[in-house]
Amino acid sequence: MEPNEQSTSSDYPVRFSIEYPDRTLNRFTTAFRLIAAIPIMILAATLGGEAWGGSGHNVGPGAAVGAGGLLFLPPLLMIVFRQKYPRWWYDWNRELLRFTNRIGVYLALMDDRYPSTDESQSVSLELPYPDAKTELNRWLPLVKWFLAIPHYIVLFFLFIGAIVAIIVSWFAILFTGRYPRNLFDYLQGVGRWNNRVVAYAFVLVTDEYPPFRLAP
Repeated sequence: MEPNEQSTSSDYPVRFSIEYPDRTLNRFTTAFRLIAAIPIMILAATLGGEAWGGSGHNVGPGAAVGAGGLLFLPPLLMIVFRQKYPRWWYDWNRELLRFTNRIGVYLALMDDRYPSTDESQSVSLELPYPDAKTELNRWLPLVKWFLAIPHYIVLFFLFIGAIVAIIVSWFAILFTGRYPRNLFDYLQGVGRWNNRVVAYAFVLVTDEYPPFRLAP
């Protein structure tokens, strides 16, 4: 399935999908994936990014409040006081999320191609660029992180399930060379859920509350 095929069916403005690897995966790089990923994780760390470890970008107000990592506090202040969302801040957050998601997908064994710093590869993440004056409530960014607390609780348990799914998939790939489709779909759903929460509560690109679902 192409990266955008599932995304287009979603009515939520944040769209995320991963192309299923309908082929034999590299058993050798799968066996030593954590070691192979060290260089790209070091690179991501220099940008202030965090790979989502198979489930999505880590949530929390510490994701980034200034230069480096996700820009959270600067867009918040601009929305509240100027009703503006600078385009280059949006571009930075979007591309950093895309990059860290590619690393997360690689760590989750969902793609055996080494994460690219600029090409989308198997991962599709689309965020809406908001018109802050007409599409965003200027005061809502002050409390979005708090309103998303129910999602943090659900995601905690989803992440535990994701770790189990990755371990099971690791053995499956080593023995069969294939990624179990049901586990792949579950991990894709967790990543989709998490990206929606991050986009709502910390990247602040939409005021639409994230749905409680794994599906598009």
